[in-house]
Amino acid sequence: MPLRRHVLLLAAALTLSAPAAFAATDPALKAAVASPTRPAGDVARDGARHPVESLTFWGLKPKQTVIEISPGGGYWTEILAPYAKATGGTYVAGVADLSNPKLSDGAKKGRADFEARFADPAKYGKPQFVNFGAQSGPLGAPGSADLVLTARNVHNWTQVPGMADKVFADFFAVLKPGGVLAVEDHRADPRSEKDAGADGYLNTATVIALAEKAGFKLDAKSEINANPKDTKDHPFGVWTLPPVRRTAPGGQPADPNFDRAKYDAIGESDRMTLRFRKPA
Repeated sequence: MPLRRHVLLLAAALTLSAPAAFAATDPALKAAVASPTRPAGDVARDGARHPVESLTFWGLKPKQTVIEISPGGGYWTEILAPYAKATGGTYVAGVADLSNPKLSDGAKKGRADFEARFADPAKYGKPQFVNFGAQSGPLGAPGSADLVLTARNVHNWTQVPGMADKVFADFFAVLKPGGVLAVEDHRADPRSEKDAGADGYLNTATVIALAEKAGFKLDAKSEINANPKDTKDHPFGVWTLPPVRRTAPGGQPADPNFDRAKYDAIGESDRMTLRFRKPA
């Protein structure tokens, strides 16, 4: 084999193996995922969410400033905040926008409860919280974050005119040159998305186009969170599947006679897992 080709093949092999190697040598990440303080419900979802593999793919490293957008129930917070504490990093959550005069009392309470849940410095260090929403200001000082993570949120923003463009621009602004935007969302492919993701599923091309419009470059895709059993034709959209397990249209009482068997057998959705980078 010519020497040049041998060197190129070796370099490619090292590039492909680097995430796996990092996962094997990052005890802080493994410890955060294995922590006995994580809620049992979150631990039960690890087989579908692949936290070590996903965070390794996205390039999580010690001492980073990580901003998680709309953390929901705190699945990633329970890992990322202790990891930041252990490695000298900073965890920031983009949560309900208190500067919005139209913010509902429920959203205000949700943010207060979330902040209180992660207020124990012995477990979580000192998480920071920043306003996030359709009208919110910057997520932080320009070029201050190493990693912005958003999981299962983009389909919500595409339902609000102009919001997706706004928030992707916010992500680009707060990231350092070379910083990473990590995205996970329900994948419509190979079918077309419905009503800009109204059923929870988006085409991969839609998400890539939003990121590239903001200035990002697609760095890599992963099949870590793929689920070939997901037929993507469920009566109540992606929310028919676990973990939501909806049995009636949104806002209506649950239907006790709804047969959940085949949807529970599918498990959590088929998801795109993307890594974008802000050009250096």
